[in-house]
Amino acid sequence: MLDDITSVTAHTALDGLAMRQRVTADNIANIETPGFLAGRVSFEDNLRKAVADGRPTETKFLNERSMEPTRVNGNNVNLDHETLTHIDTNLRYQLMLRVLDGKISTLRTAMGG
Repeated sequence: MLDDITSVTAHTALDGLAMRQRVTADNIANIETPGFLAGRVSFEDNLRKAVADGRPTETKFLNERSMEPTRVNGNNVNLDHETLTHIDTNLRYQLMLRVLDGKISTLRTAMGG
């Protein structure tokens, strides 16, 4: 029922954003762990290319370690960066949920409910 390109793309984006939320939480949880390198999730460029090819479900989610400079203990988690990433990711997640909610509302109206 919701297998059109828009719905599939929104679901795929939600998967990537959920992954980013988990990695951000892991980064914050390890802010004091010596030698811990922050994780970074990227998928937007891959999603854009996959959608252009008509295959959004084939999006690659990249979870890589940050190569930003480290503190003396070898940890490079920056709480300001993680906080902004958390806020940005949550806003994007809410937007994708609204997209899917709008699709469902349109279908419900079309079916007379």
